[in-house]
Amino acid sequence: MTGNDIKKNCAQAALQYIPNHSVIGLGGGSTITYLIDFIKEKNLQIKIVTPSAQTRMLCLQKGLEVLHTSSVEQVAVAFDGCDQVDHHLRALKSGGGIHTKEKLIGHMADDYILLVDKSKVVDTLTFQHPVVLEVLEDSLAYVTKAVRALGGKTTIRTSNAKDGFIISDNGHLLIDVQFENVTDIEKLENNLKNISGVIDTSLFINVVTKVLIASDEGITILSK
Repeated sequence: MTGNDIKKNCAQAALQYIPNHSVIGLGGGSTITYLIDFIKEKNLQIKIVTPSAQTRMLCLQKGLEVLHTSSVEQVAVAFDGCDQVDHHLRALKSGGGIHTKEKLIGHMADDYILLVDKSKVVDTLTFQHPVVLEVLEDSLAYVTKAVRALGGKTTIRTSNAKDGFIISDNGHLLIDVQFENVTDIEKLENNLKNISGVIDTSLFINVVTKVLIASDEGITILSK
C-alpha cells in the first residue's frame, strides 16, 4: 500500500464523523485534499471554515461553501494534520505557520480530529520539530530573550522565496524554537503563552479529541 493509499483510507474513515447539514473545519495537507474529494463525492450538505488559503481555494473550486471564520461561533467537527502527536493527545505543528487559526478552529469544534499516519505518533512528544511562536514584531527582542531563558534556541523564520522574514496570515513574525529534554509539556506551553508579545504557540494541549492513525493494517483510533 502506498503512502497516498494510506492517506486516502484515513480521509475515508474521517467521513463517518461529519454530520450532514453542519459546519465543519478543515486544515491543510494532502489528507485533507482527499477528504474534500470524498465530501464532494458523497454530496454532503455542509459548510466549511478553514485556516488554510490552499484548502479554501480547493473547496471553492469543488463548489463547497466556505464561511469566514469570524462569522462562526461553533463547528461540529474539525480535521487537521500535525507533525507529531502523542498518546496523551498532545500535538505539535511546525510546518505551515498557521497554527494560531488552526488552534482557534480546534477550540471552536465539538470534535477536533487529527488525521495522521503511524509515523507521526509517539508515546510522548520528542520535540524533534520546533515549537513555532507567532509574535508581535515589536516584541521580537523581548520574546527572544524570554524564550532563551526557558532553554529554547530561536530562529526567525525566513524563506529563499522571500526577502526578509516570513509574515503570517495575521501579519506577524514566526519564530521557530528548538527545545531539548522537555519534562513538563503543559508547563512549557503555559510559560510560552505567558510571554507578552506571543500570540500563540504550535503546541496543541487539551485541544485534540481524537486521532485517526492510518497504516497498512488499517485505521486505529486514539480518543479521550
